[in-house]
Amino acid sequence: MVDTKKEQERDELHRAIWAIADELRGAVDGWDFKNYVLGTMFYRYISENLCNYINSGEIDAGNTDFDFAKMPDEDAEEAREGLVEEKGFFILPSELFCNVRANAANDENLNETLERVFRHIEESAKGSEAESDFAGLFDDYDVNSNKLGSTVAKRNEKLVKLLNGVGEMNLGDVKDHSIDAFGDAYEYLMTMYASNAGKSGGEFFTPADVSELLTRLGTVGKTEINKVYDPACGSGSLLLKAEKILGKDAIRNGFYGQEINITTYNLCRINMFLHDVGFDKFDIACEDTLLSPQHWDDEPFELIVSNPPYSIKWAGDENPLLINDPRFAPAGVLAPKSKADMAFIMHSLSWLASNGTAVIVCFPGIMYRGGAEQKIRKYLVDNNYVDCVIQLPSNLFFGTSIATCIMVMKKNKADNKTLFIDATSECVKVTNNNKLTPENIDRIVDMFAKREEVEYFAHLASYEEVSGNDYNLSVSTYVEAEDTREKIDIVKLNAEIKEIVAREQVLRDEIDKIIAEIEV
Repeated sequence: MVDTKKEQERDELHRAIWAIADELRGAVDGWDFKNYVLGTMFYRYISENLCNYINSGEIDAGNTDFDFAKMPDEDAEEAREGLVEEKGFFILPSELFCNVRANAANDENLNETLERVFRHIEESAKGSEAESDFAGLFDDYDVNSNKLGSTVAKRNEKLVKLLNGVGEMNLGDVKDHSIDAFGDAYEYLMTMYASNAGKSGGEFFTPADVSELLTRLGTVGKTEINKVYDPACGSGSLLLKAEKILGKDAIRNGFYGQEINITTYNLCRINMFLHDVGFDKFDIACEDTLLSPQHWDDEPFELIVSNPPYSIKWAGDENPLLINDPRFAPAGVLAPKSKADMAFIMHSLSWLASNGTAVIVCFPGIMYRGGAEQKIRKYLVDNNYVDCVIQLPSNLFFGTSIATCIMVMKKNKADNKTLFIDATSECVKVTNNNKLTPENIDRIVDMFAKREEVEYFAHLASYEEVSGNDYNLSVSTYVEAEDTREKIDIVKLNAEIKEIVAREQVLRDEIDKIIAEIEV
């Protein structure tokens, strides 16, 4: 049951956070400015997280009045090594968010102070296991950018507002350890920035309802998984859904992903920390997944969820090494140079565990086009990897109105059939976009789990049926759309027309009589 009071409080908190974030940006484009708001939130979070961790330990040891934030830097230094080992990073008391914020309005060199603090936080992880998780994390937080103001004084004025604005966000008392409030606020802000940014921002962001559907499809029948992977992870929201659905301890070995855009990659790592994922529980890399995959040596993944970019260009057969790449070689052909969609599918299949599920959002064209894409579909179907194809409604994503579909792949199917689900009407309209309600998601997941025939909604196709259709995997080929037009009784209609014609004749005769009388 939904706790309406809690939901109401959450909505109020979200509105207040957006009001602060929107007011802070002023003349700066929201999409560009998000790095500052989210970066400041992250700085506040790790400061409070570290303080809470240290203070709890001291209080448990009987030192009830202890407060790390009030400790002299030189005394705190002694704890540096141990804390880096346990938490992955260290912050001096004078460099904590609360202390920098308290002095911000009187600090003429606030830009330099913040730059130094951020550098120190990143450097604190050097040489430790967490080094790769912190390296360059604040790169997109440019304190000297003209976007913040044309002079140092104006920039510092904006930075003071940022620290105060984020400090005023009601994200729970440190002592309550309301980690969710930070992660939740982050997701909400990302959604708001993406929906307000149009095409430029929304293209890498998967809305929460779609993320939920993908993850639930991928975890049907499972209570835990070894780890979750996304080859085009964006800001990481899709990866983190697995934790929300299965529970914190159900992902044994953590979250893995790769992202080509450095700004988004930084946002993804920040997102992991804000959701209280330990530095040893995630491995996010910044490289081109198709040409330079960074998780070769990892054991295969039990859950792969992804919303890769649609129809982007890639090297394809221009690169002679790719046809021998163990990820792409089995199909005997590479995805076309102008459309890398099938390359992401082959990559995901290659890294999928034998008992795993891969759930991937696809551009609809890859399901029916000929050429190399048809040959790859043939490989997938002949080897019984395609478990299900789901046609989604249009307008679910930010920045594109396209009606996408989902391909679900497995390596250990119990049958050699493919389920096709037409979910085009499973949504509600919210402003300009469509949205999947919890009921819509339940119905799709339930249909997927049952693997049954339902007229106008789902069809379980045999291998012969799919191969007989030239390996076309479009849902409309297999699921007949319901004819919602009004049914007309032609006999009844003809009788009504006959009656109308007869009545018309009577009226005409009467009119003729009246006209004749007038003329006389």
